[in-house]
Amino acid sequence: MQPTPPTTLLEAAQALASGRVSSRTLVEDALARIADPQGEGARVFMTVHDHEARAQADSMDALRKAGHAPSAVAGIPVSVKDLFNEARNVTRAGSTVLANAPAASADAPAIARLKAAGMVSMGRTAMTEFAFSGVGINPHYGTPANPWQRADRRIPGGSSSGAAISVTDGMAFVGIGSDTGGSCRIPAALTGLVGYKPTAARISTQGTVPLSTTLDSIGSMGRSVACCWAADSLMATGNIAIADAPRGLDGGTPRLGVLNTLVLDGMDDTVARTWEAGLRRLSAKGVRLEDFTCPPVAGIGTANAKGGFTAAESLTWHLPLLQAHEQDYDPFVLRRILRGHEQAATDYITLLAARARLIRQAADIMDHYDAVILPTVPIVAPTIDSLADDAHYAATNLLLLRNTAVANFLDLCAISLPVHTQGDAPVGLMLMGRHGHDAALFRTAARIEKLLNG
Repeated sequence: MQPTPPTTLLEAAQALASGRVSSRTLVEDALARIADPQGEGARVFMTVHDHEARAQADSMDALRKAGHAPSAVAGIPVSVKDLFNEARNVTRAGSTVLANAPAASADAPAIARLKAAGMVSMGRTAMTEFAFSGVGINPHYGTPANPWQRADRRIPGGSSSGAAISVTDGMAFVGIGSDTGGSCRIPAALTGLVGYKPTAARISTQGTVPLSTTLDSIGSMGRSVACCWAADSLMATGNIAIADAPRGLDGGTPRLGVLNTLVLDGMDDTVARTWEAGLRRLSAKGVRLEDFTCPPVAGIGTANAKGGFTAAESLTWHLPLLQAHEQDYDPFVLRRILRGHEQAATDYITLLAARARLIRQAADIMDHYDAVILPTVPIVAPTIDSLADDAHYAATNLLLLRNTAVANFLDLCAISLPVHTQGDAPVGLMLMGRHGHDAALFRTAARIEKLLNG
């Protein structure tokens, strides 16, 4: 009987270490899925590194055979969002505006660390233009469909849309994305993956196209908490020890604060039902769940009334491009960028002060818990066609971003876990940890993952 192919990053690492599989086999399997004319590969990847991936796989297999593999994850396929520089590639950020830009001369540091560990870049994944939407639709290059009820062509979530589908469809073991307001956690929740957003300063954003220099963070998506832990560890430190992977076996019973300020509003019936069922499962297994309110969360919307950091900071970066290419932007993205004109210098300075105040106030309330939990997004994935109306698109985008953006504004680390029953509509449960306590959040998340799946 043929061995079961690995599906998680740790399974792939173990299979490589034991000799049950080669890097070349993993890469060829991923390339076959990308090239499948019945699949989503043409919409998932803007560029496929087929020749480079095969050469890298062969190199890692040779090094492993000689006992010199650079890490335990050497030879494992990964996908890279089109927001990151990769040497000899044009970073288009999902836009036609940058199509003729010079190729990058070097990899972004976060990507360079993954490659130094021997991970194999399969190519550059599709995204919302300039990462400015939680929906995931791209009018220039197409939109990959959610694996749930695929025939209906539901949104993948954004902005890291291709990154998510590269993992759900077996084209990579981990998808690397950015997360400014939820761009890793939203697609993870809508497609049934784990999605991680680190404390923003943890991983360098150098070599990436910015959305908001204040809020941008570098995240990942995978099939398990350990998948995201491995990618995060490498991008943050350049090192990884598989023995240190969080497996949910240690630690006592977590004390979780169930946030109920704003984040439970507007849930559709499926999310509400799945969320409550998930809480009951955790409670039955001894997890301490305590409902709490957090008034500072309600203050975030007021602070962002004039477009927030993303509008002001994106407009600053885009001004030179807008002078020559304004007509080439996705109209929805363009409107959000141009909101930056609504802010005067005094508005921006006031926003900085408001954020600092709300961060302090929220910490006084949230730091009593091992983690804070809430639904990642309040709705299941709608169809792409249903968002053709601009007003409905805008309202849906705001709803998708509402819960996840809390962690970005408050400068926390956060992770989305699937909480639905297999086969049902994907629904995410989000855990938010303290600023800088990423390792503790991974341990808690692994424990919750094990309890949910046990």
